[in-house]
Amino acid sequence: MTDNAIIEINKLIKRYKGSDSNAVDSLNLNIQKGEFYGLLGPNGAGKTTTISMLCGLLSPTSGQIKISGLDINYHSQKAKSIIGVVPQEIALFEDLTAKENLRFFAEMHGMKKSDFISCIDIYLDKFSLKDKANKRVKTFSGGMKRRLNLIAGILHSPQILFLDEPTVGIDVQSRNVIAEFLHEINKNGMTIIYTSHMMEEAEKLCSHISIIDFGKEIANGKPAEIIQKNENCNNLEDIFLSLTGRRVRE
Repeated sequence: MTDNAIIEINKLIKRYKGSDSNAVDSLNLNIQKGEFYGLLGPNGAGKTTTISMLCGLLSPTSGQIKISGLDINYHSQKAKSIIGVVPQEIALFEDLTAKENLRFFAEMHGMKKSDFISCIDIYLDKFSLKDKANKRVKTFSGGMKRRLNLIAGILHSPQILFLDEPTVGIDVQSRNVIAEFLHEINKNGMTIIYTSHMMEEAEKLCSHISIIDFGKEIANGKPAEIIQKNENCNNLEDIFLSLTGRRVRE
């Protein structure tokens, strides 16, 4: 691997059937171990497609992905065992309780019952869901579902955590709890890859960012350094608008 890269992406391309353009177009990225890496871009830029390929949920049209030195095309299961995924769409069973959902995901990741029982209680308490442990998820608010969705992705203590718009559409309190927790687990060594179009949040959380548009990378580096290089920009949102335009994306 290059330097201390835990993820390497080389000439990654994805073209969906029937499309006349690439959703991801010759993308090259090196993500270092322990980084909080922001993959930023407008709607339709290719963020979710990239994350889906990195997680092994979607096959690339061409190119190479290495996760901790493992080529995901040949070592898919081993690579998947060290990652956690928190998708943009809530991935929970509405008719199961919070605790039943978490038990399912813990068992899916091969955790021993003796390990996950106490772990589930600790996380439910940490995310202010302990009193909702035995309530069905369909009764939860959007913020509660987002918090539970995050727990499901990190129960097995992955080396790498993929987050696709983890705080979209939720209340300020839930967003703050999630942001603080992500900062904590990253500080303790977990590599985080985070997609968002919320620039203020990304600027606070991310140690390194890549801005993509139309499947191509258009900026890469530490947020403060990118801002400093652009005299007319005071923050990451200014950079984002300068590079991707002000036109509304559907």
